[in-house]
Amino acid sequence: MDKIRIRKGLDIHIKGEAAKRLEVFEPTYCAIKPTDFIGVLPKMHVEEGDDVKVGTVLFHDKNNEKIVFTSPVSGKVKAIVRGEKRAIQQVVIENDGKNEAIDFSDIDIPIEKMLQSGVWPMLRQRPFATIANPDDKPKHIFVSMFDTAPLAPDYDFIIENQLDALTKGVEVLAKLTEGNVYMNIRKDARPCVSTWPQNVIVTEFEGPHPAGNVGTQINAISPINKGEVVWYCYPQDVITMGRLFLTGKYDSSRIVATTGSAVDEPHYYKTRIGADLTHILSAEDNARIISGNVLTGTNITQNDGFLCFYDSQVTAIPEGNHYKLFGWLMPVFKRYTDTNTNGDTRPYIMTGQFEQVFPFDIYPMQLIKACLIKDIDQMEELGIYEVDAEDFALCEVIDPSKTPIQQIIREGLEFIRKETM
Repeated sequence: MDKIRIRKGLDIHIKGEAAKRLEVFEPTYCAIKPTDFIGVLPKMHVEEGDDVKVGTVLFHDKNNEKIVFTSPVSGKVKAIVRGEKRAIQQVVIENDGKNEAIDFSDIDIPIEKMLQSGVWPMLRQRPFATIANPDDKPKHIFVSMFDTAPLAPDYDFIIENQLDALTKGVEVLAKLTEGNVYMNIRKDARPCVSTWPQNVIVTEFEGPHPAGNVGTQINAISPINKGEVVWYCYPQDVITMGRLFLTGKYDSSRIVATTGSAVDEPHYYKTRIGADLTHILSAEDNARIISGNVLTGTNITQNDGFLCFYDSQVTAIPEGNHYKLFGWLMPVFKRYTDTNTNGDTRPYIMTGQFEQVFPFDIYPMQLIKACLIKDIDQMEELGIYEVDAEDFALCEVIDPSKTPIQQIIREGLEFIRKETM
């Protein structure tokens, strides 16, 4: 087994870790949100009031009609919510609790089974973090088996009773690439499977966050060059793929950790992809609710919020509408960023600190500047194809200027993606 140590980074310790207690929660509503998927333009297959089963197609991507998005529960289409210019924001399904599912057992080709069932969007690619193109041949496939973000769920706890599905999912992934499937585990992790297919390589990582980020792992094992594509996913995605091939049906179950200091009793729930979080999350008033972690998650509302497609964590922290008298004058030690901006917009300060927490063999400050001015040649030379916005989350945390660095990187990636389409 290969072992890699990540030396640069920063572990952020906050209160509210989820207790290892699992509760089953069947949501009344679930939503699939096109906004969860980068570059997807939805074309609807259903209307409000239509009956659906688990696996019924809700919409497909206009850019690639092979990629469809299916219902995680059986029931009725409750609402198709639109935003500006009638852009579809979410498709809400009222869950009838029957879990009636379409059977995909008669589809023999693995990619076709994954595409038609709606499981395929769980596979994403670098560069750009878009849904994997089924027509591509990926250099490798990466699975990060652990998470080092603040209050991250314990994947050892999540997968311990789902090893058969995990094993089957890895076998499927091994057939999708002529390269390797890298199963990346944390140091001292419990072994989950004793034998893997020949092209599956287990690599042990240790070190601070972002050691658990798939981008960090790709950079350490096999950096991406221009023109190359790698695919990636996470443990619960692999389990869902495995269940599809074991049962012939799409199982949208997802174990989610509720975390954060504003949560009454942080613990784990077994629920559904896109679950309505109204009843799953009992949080304090004046709390910021985040689908995901505090560094890279998506803000949602407690009364009208759905779990994002790729998330296995929900976080609630106190909202940043409190201020300290003369806080800008007071010395601070070992205090990281919070939900306060502690002031208005200010100049971008060149501190030289980003390199201390950025583990890639890349110059982060120069890449950020190249993204700001939309210089494609310079972005390519500085390694834009290796990164995603989440890889710069720690830079954003320690940045005294409170610059929206993740947004800058995401916009830079989108600029290149659209220019090269």
